[in-house]
Amino acid sequence: MPKMDESQSGSELLHQVADELYHLGVMLLGESEATVVLVEHTIATVDLAGGEDIAQARHGARVALAATAIEGLSQRDAQALAAPSGEYGPPNCIGDDDLDAAGVSAHELEEMVSGPGRVRMRAWLEGLPVAERTIFVLRTVGRLTTPEVAGLLALHGGKAAQGWMTDAVRGVFRQALCALASQMLQDSNSR
Repeated sequence: MPKMDESQSGSELLHQVADELYHLGVMLLGESEATVVLVEHTIATVDLAGGEDIAQARHGARVALAATAIEGLSQRDAQALAAPSGEYGPPNCIGDDDLDAAGVSAHELEEMVSGPGRVRMRAWLEGLPVAERTIFVLRTVGRLTTPEVAGLLALHGGKAAQGWMTDAVRGVFRQALCALASQMLQDSNSR
């Protein structure tokens, strides 16, 4: 994501935030008119210029977009974001829920998400279950914390999602990191 600083004009800031939100929206909802409407709605309802610092404004915009995207995903399929009961899938191959534990740096992820490999990355993301993809995208691309993601899912994911807790989000995120590490290994072996 492009870095913004205090010297940028309001127009430049708005354009970069819109690009960032669109990118996040596409990864959550796919390329569609719904994504464009989601970004426009978020920009129209979030105060990007009033008193907050730029980082807080960007974060608030990502949280607002995430909430609305989660509602949209829930409306598409009421069970897609259902909170897991008990275990969160097979044992995790990663002991920590950060990118470094999966052998991926933030820079490498940025390259995968917006660089030449973005088509392959989006195809990989589309192959994940909706909840796993949503959590992965919100944690990595949206840069939201585990408690924030758990709260957003529980509040905006519909009745089936009300049971999301931080441990469940952490477990599902680790599953996605394992899948990413496996995909990267397969890609490197096929070269």
